[in-house]
Amino acid sequence: MSDQPHTPAQNGPETDSGAVNGTVADAVKGNWVDHLAPAWSRPYLRLSRADRPIGTWLLLIPCWWGLALAMLHDGQASLHDLWIAIGCAGGAFLMRGAGCTWNDITDRKFDGAVERTKSRPIPSGQVTVKQALVWMALQCLISLGFLLTLNTAAIIAGFVAIVPVAIYPFAKRFTWWPQVFLGVAFNWGALLAWVAHTGSLHWAAVVLYLSGIAWTLFYDTIYAHQDKEDDALIGVKSTARLFAEETPKWLKRFLTLAVLLMALAVGLAMTGGSTASPFALLIALLGPWAFGAHMMWQMLRLDTDDTGICLRLFRSNRDTGLLPLLFFAVALLI
Repeated sequence: MSDQPHTPAQNGPETDSGAVNGTVADAVKGNWVDHLAPAWSRPYLRLSRADRPIGTWLLLIPCWWGLALAMLHDGQASLHDLWIAIGCAGGAFLMRGAGCTWNDITDRKFDGAVERTKSRPIPSGQVTVKQALVWMALQCLISLGFLLTLNTAAIIAGFVAIVPVAIYPFAKRFTWWPQVFLGVAFNWGALLAWVAHTGSLHWAAVVLYLSGIAWTLFYDTIYAHQDKEDDALIGVKSTARLFAEETPKWLKRFLTLAVLLMALAVGLAMTGGSTASPFALLIALLGPWAFGAHMMWQMLRLDTDDTGICLRLFRSNRDTGLLPLLFFAVALLI
């Protein structure tokens, strides 16, 4: 097979999967990749999910949570914290892209058998496996440049994060709980950003990390309901298939756990040796409340048999995660 990507005709008709000119079926309509990026780069950017930015947000937000709570913990903020926030954004974009590339390499046969994913660059022939591997390595190297500007503890945390990222694509082949592995990988930034600011780990960061894992179980179970029928046919496991009609009950459990753990993390970060005022603590504790309220809003609208609703609710978790960050930011100003 040639190493050149097989690019669809530039003005072909829309396919059954909704793909136009190589567009991936579940890409955000009107996204910048399909309309503004150079044609040669589009298959690679699609491989990195740049046309579906929600994954970058879900990887980045726990980083910003960890950084904000670390600053609330010691009452200090500097220009270096601004760089940590920017570096986390760049790293989240790149490592999400590298992780998705790895996921698509390992899942290429499964993706070709699932309606929603068969238009992805590898199964659709836009990118070869060899090209995808080179693209993944390039993203990792650039991300490493961001990581090496941080302290030693953060650099070590960054390297350790590679382990769950590497394992996750295989999890759905041996466990009904692959969402746990995704949560372990996607929320690592809460730990990394905390140690990037403080130089050491704290129980508040660990509890915040666990809150993020519970949140991931919530939103990715909703996401997985889009593919449950195809997954059953090809033997892929997920919490969506495991919970089935009991999904709302489990989502309430994840919601409750995520909120309680986040509230505990705030309490641990802003009490004891912290210089935070009681009023700042009160404001920060409103963050977990808003976090849970948005997840409850999702549950009131959820229909696990409607793939369109599942996708819209999954994407709404950007706002779910940003809500507590807003309260943390206000608390920092007090």
